[in-house]
Amino acid sequence: MLFPHSVLRASLAVCLLGLLSACANTNLGDALQRSLGADPKLKDNPPKNLGRPSPNKPQTTPEKQKSVPLPEDFPTEIPRYQQATLEQVEPLKDAAGPGKLTIWSSPDPINLIQNFYQKTFESGGWEVLDQPEDQDGGTFIVRRNDLDVTLSIPSVATTGKSTAASSSKPPAVATNSSVTTFDIQYVRDGKDTKAEKPQPSQKPTQAEKPTQAQKPTQAQKPTQAEKPTQAQKPQPSQKPQPSQKPTQPSEVASKPAQVRSGKPEKFTDLDKVPRDLRKYVADLAELGVLTPDTANPKTNADSQGTQFAPNQTISRRQYARWLMDANNRIYANRPGLQIRLASNTTQPAFQDVPRTDPDFPYIQGLADAGLISSPLSGDSTAVLFRPNAPLTREKLMLWKVPLDTRKALPKASIEAVKETWGFKDTAEIDPKALRAVLADFRNGDLANIRRVFGYTILFQPKKTVTRAEAGAALWYFGSQGEGQSAKEALFLKPQTSQPSGAPKATPSN
Repeated sequence: MLFPHSVLRASLAVCLLGLLSACANTNLGDALQRSLGADPKLKDNPPKNLGRPSPNKPQTTPEKQKSVPLPEDFPTEIPRYQQATLEQVEPLKDAAGPGKLTIWSSPDPINLIQNFYQKTFESGGWEVLDQPEDQDGGTFIVRRNDLDVTLSIPSVATTGKSTAASSSKPPAVATNSSVTTFDIQYVRDGKDTKAEKPQPSQKPTQAEKPTQAQKPTQAQKPTQAEKPTQAQKPQPSQKPQPSQKPTQPSEVASKPAQVRSGKPEKFTDLDKVPRDLRKYVADLAELGVLTPDTANPKTNADSQGTQFAPNQTISRRQYARWLMDANNRIYANRPGLQIRLASNTTQPAFQDVPRTDPDFPYIQGLADAGLISSPLSGDSTAVLFRPNAPLTREKLMLWKVPLDTRKALPKASIEAVKETWGFKDTAEIDPKALRAVLADFRNGDLANIRRVFGYTILFQPKKTVTRAEAGAALWYFGSQGEGQSAKEALFLKPQTSQPSGAPKATPSN
């Protein structure tokens, strides 16, 4: 059966070849060739969508990004990241003043964007109320005059969509493999609190005549004490002094030792201090360690007296100043345990604390002593101190406990801290602060955590610290019964009233 089929197939093939050969150079052959050949029109007009991606995706993204204009009321004071594109603008609901929510995207990673805004805010005259603790994103809350700005950066880079934008926006950024999306919210409250501060101390009725310095009787009332030569009576030069009192804490850069005069502040709101912390705060206030809340001028109006504001959050710069001052005053009779103030010729350890900073002698002095992390202590990443950022519980312990033990902190682990303190959130504590927390446990009833926070099984390491809590922590320095408290230092104060304790730390100036 196979042989006849093979012969038949071979015969058909020969016949077909003969037929095709016979059609060569004939009209029939040409027709067959044209019918089986490629369409010549495709050579000159290739298909538009063949071998290319759809033009919708690559072209609509830049068009949508460019189609969102900057709001007309967008403040020029807000720094703009050059590699960011405005994606969306939304109105604010229930805001205290006019403002908007703007959503931005950038191909750059989170740390570059965060470093840009961190440096710009801290060096551009902004009051930094809150900012991230690390380089993995977070929220900046800053203020400048009457402008409040909240900048939120996600903890991870978004891929394919924005975490803050509405559902209609993600397709615009879906073409990028990795996009960092962040939002900037700005609100103007319509009140410039900084401009209003001098007015209560300047007589409002004479505020309209500040330029008439030619008349001696009118030049005495405004705050033009800088021109005493134009006034015939020298006595009025003493009148502006009360209006200068609120600014004294910011003028300590050239003469930092003057704030350590030992004169206690007479606070009028110590009754607002939590009862368990009141005695600690009262002793430190009498010792002259505590200072008014200069970060909140409204709490220190003349009509209210000097306000301590015990429940306000304390900044890192305020705590650094108190830490050095409390240590030096409590150990006023032991110069070997005092921390030396840094001189104004010292090379700054932090980029955001220059020599002109009013708290440079304190912060730099702590860095020189190795009590806070800096490039001087071998931490090359700690180039920013963030002086205006809120103090957290773990930082309070990390800076204070070394002054209690006066020796290297012990090695610590999460398990060791859990076994001693029993904190359920031990894993959230910074590894550097773990050592301080463990060492503090060995101080028994004089431990900072017990004195400040009482009994607790939640340490909450990232929680901010109040001014009253910071004062309670600084009431006692020492370890395992060998130390000294602010109350004990008050009895030693008359014996050291002439040097006043703190000026002993000034030889480095």
